[in-house]
Amino acid sequence: MPTQAPSPTEQGSSPASSRRFVSVDALRGFDMLWIVGAGGLVHALDRLAGEGQSGLLHFLSSQLSHKEWEGFAFYDLIFPMFVFLVGVSIVFSLSRAATEGGRGAAFRRILRRFAVLYLVALVYSGGFSKLWPDIRLLGVLNRIALCYLFASISFLLLPTRGLVALLASVLLGYWAMMALVPFPDLRPRGPDGALVSERLLVEDVKELNWGSTNRIHGHYEPGVNLAHYIDQRYLPGKKWNGSWDPEGFLSTLPAIGTCLLGVLAGLLLKNPSVGDQSKALWLLGAGGLSVAVGFLWGIEFPVIKKIWTSSYVLVAGGYSAMLLGAFHQVIEVWQVRWWTPPFLWVGSNSITIYLANNIIGFGTLAKRFAGGDVAASLDRHIRTGAGDLLLSVVAIGIGLVLVRFLYVRKIFLRI
Repeated sequence: MPTQAPSPTEQGSSPASSRRFVSVDALRGFDMLWIVGAGGLVHALDRLAGEGQSGLLHFLSSQLSHKEWEGFAFYDLIFPMFVFLVGVSIVFSLSRAATEGGRGAAFRRILRRFAVLYLVALVYSGGFSKLWPDIRLLGVLNRIALCYLFASISFLLLPTRGLVALLASVLLGYWAMMALVPFPDLRPRGPDGALVSERLLVEDVKELNWGSTNRIHGHYEPGVNLAHYIDQRYLPGKKWNGSWDPEGFLSTLPAIGTCLLGVLAGLLLKNPSVGDQSKALWLLGAGGLSVAVGFLWGIEFPVIKKIWTSSYVLVAGGYSAMLLGAFHQVIEVWQVRWWTPPFLWVGSNSITIYLANNIIGFGTLAKRFAGGDVAASLDRHIRTGAGDLLLSVVAIGIGLVLVRFLYVRKIFLRI
């Protein structure tokens, strides 16, 4: 609901335990901008330069697509970084709620926000516009809601050491389940009994080899792993990839670990006994160590976004912490803020711009102003890709105009 809220840049002389960090809002805005159009801008620049002709642009463009399966690209950081920042925000919002209304009020706030966000998630995915079972019960916003719920409850109930122990248990427990728990091999086989494919990509769970008596474990191929088997067997409704979902049941467990990493980062930022410079260094150092450990673990438990492996949690969480440390250094320590307004507009109303892009479609709206003959004329008279570049600029501009309008009037959507 729209509410009047203090400006995200308000800091004054308040202590670290209650102040609002501009760096967190700015990083959230930076993250969200890639979702609502900045990626298209880079792809358009690469096409304008002649795909592959500019080494730097082509590299950046290649980083703005998800890895098909194993590995890590910058675009694989966008979703987990938002979950990480949810964890950071939990520390400040729930500390204030518990102080003002007590733990009971904080728990009620958690349950209310979870319920509203989950309902919004269902609407975002199409709501009840289609007949059952073509309704998706788990998706990006649904996962954020679940991560928020469990990380928030953990934050209220556990001390810092307990949160660290819980995080370690989640990551190690998920790895142990994925590596050691046996499950039926549902891959279809040909008339000769040979596997049709090492991977399992089907459009309907009815196509799976439900009569299989062969049990396997420690597999991490698409459709052939414990997380996807649980989706195939137990997840009702629409599954994004036919028989499994990248935001399915079991892989939500390590995603909660990503949110817990954010909670730990938030506790560091909230600690008044640690100076801003030290906070930035801790975030950069711990983040770098997390990335290194994640890739090392990835030798045994591969870095895979679509099953949110424990190694992926450490890699994505580490990069998120490093970026937060860099933003904190520039904004809070060096006080260089002239470049932050667009990111603050987006970061302060991230859910608003995310929903607006889904409902309105900034790219679709941009075509009404600069598509058709306008874009085609630029392609003919300037260079191929110029039309796409204009459409990307207009789409991003529409989104920024919206959130700036809300920001200036101090209207922030709070769920």
